[in-house]
Amino acid sequence: MVRRVAVIGAGVGGLVSVKCCLDEGLEPICFESSEDIGGIWRYTDSTDDGRVSVYHSIITNTSKEMSCFSDFPYPEDFPSYLPHSLVLEYFRMYAQHFDLLRHIRFQTTVLSVRKRPDFTSSGQWEVVTETDGVHESHVFDAVMVCTGHYQEPYLPLASFPGTESRFKGQHLHSREYRDVQAFRGKRVLVVGIGNTGGDLSVELSRVAAKVFLSTRSNTWVMSRVSDHGFPCDMVGTTRFNHFLDWLLPSALTRRIRFRKFNSWFNHTNYGLASSKSSKFKMIINEELPFCLLSGTVVLKPNVKEFTENSAVFEDGTTEENIDVVLFATGYNFSFPFLEESVRSVIDDNRSLYKCIFPPQLEKPTLAIIGLIQLTGSIMVGSEMQARWVAGVFAGWNKLPPPSRMMADVLKRKPPVKRNPAERENLKMSFISYMDEIASCAGVKPSVLRLLLTDPQLALAVFFGPCSPYQFRLVGRGKWSGARAAILTQWQRTLKPLRTRVVDDNSNSLSGWRWMCLLALPAALTAGFLFTKYPQPSWSPWARPQL
Repeated sequence: MVRRVAVIGAGVGGLVSVKCCLDEGLEPICFESSEDIGGIWRYTDSTDDGRVSVYHSIITNTSKEMSCFSDFPYPEDFPSYLPHSLVLEYFRMYAQHFDLLRHIRFQTTVLSVRKRPDFTSSGQWEVVTETDGVHESHVFDAVMVCTGHYQEPYLPLASFPGTESRFKGQHLHSREYRDVQAFRGKRVLVVGIGNTGGDLSVELSRVAAKVFLSTRSNTWVMSRVSDHGFPCDMVGTTRFNHFLDWLLPSALTRRIRFRKFNSWFNHTNYGLASSKSSKFKMIINEELPFCLLSGTVVLKPNVKEFTENSAVFEDGTTEENIDVVLFATGYNFSFPFLEESVRSVIDDNRSLYKCIFPPQLEKPTLAIIGLIQLTGSIMVGSEMQARWVAGVFAGWNKLPPPSRMMADVLKRKPPVKRNPAERENLKMSFISYMDEIASCAGVKPSVLRLLLTDPQLALAVFFGPCSPYQFRLVGRGKWSGARAAILTQWQRTLKPLRTRVVDDNSNSLSGWRWMCLLALPAALTAGFLFTKYPQPSWSPWARPQL
């Protein structure tokens, strides 16, 4: 029976894992190599310690209502999109509220995690740690690895000949970027157009002599601000929209989305994306289109090679006098502390059952938390994973036999490995994945049942944002404040904007209620169909996440 649980890392995944273990009556001990909580969200000016952290100017891509912990909303006066300082402050509030810090051992590095000799019967692990040069060995009944996927910079210099052998300027990975001061007055080439590449190009354009942004991908650019000024994820990530995606032909939904994207600006004119392309990514950036329009950022194709002071691109063009090349090419994950027999079988998250459990183990006492790419918040997904895992460890939830888990993994696993840039296009649908894990944990809400017992809440759950509170309405860990949190989420979104109030005679809320009532038959139909037929788990719509 599982009782003592080792939690590795005190970032988002580690905090929720400790909390969920405590909720299930387990005894977690969290090992954190640094001196504080927060993981990548704890910004530091220095990069010398090798720890990955966000850059100074970062703002979250998911709104506070869609990225909070399911039983602990953000303060209502926090803005919808948050700088790293407020995210870290929220983590501290969470840790204090649930008394998590006393279960964390700071400045303690995990050196190894190995199966005990009797693992096939006990499922136990031997964990060796180091604190101030002193090694200590522990025995745990289970282990939750919460180190995430932003660990080792992915720097494919071999794909760009001349970077090290000929180029005389500076080249660095975005992990080393902190602010713009070192780039003032320079000609900068940013390689990679993910969220980081877009953000850094815009920021650098304010001080650099010129910024070039190189990409090989078709990229659709979205704004955080959606219809009527609401956060885009609150408007777009709904069960109703998810139902339409499932119901309508994929070609039609893709055409509708492309038309929506191009209604902001024509992506083909900007050289970003074509509606004819089947391979693409999506990023969030409100300022990039204007920077391209004003010429402060120049979009370029993929780099072919570097010379002493220039970059040659695949279309034959050359940009001279490049001072700095900034690679925004993503990260690789690694688990150097895991024993080789376990580490070698984890190619990516789809080597794991439900992206969590290594299916080859004789006993399911090892879980990887947060190694996911979702079209919504990773924070929310990590919490759902931790809830299910803690339930499995505590004996409330059961896993299928290893043979069935392996069959499920092989069904989802791609035939070839992909680099981090290509993995961006393989994100899982946020709602599908959350519902899948919630069903395993017994906490998935039923729209049909809510329609019969609480129609007002049912309409908000189906037509409103699929916020984390929905997964606290039923089952173990049910939260008495979940209903109120769902029905007041729009008010909390608008609260920080009410610094100057103006009169408005329109009654949009009343109109929204009438629309929901008229759409009640659709909700009933969708609830019935979703309970009868399986839903897609994988989505090409890679909306960025926190």
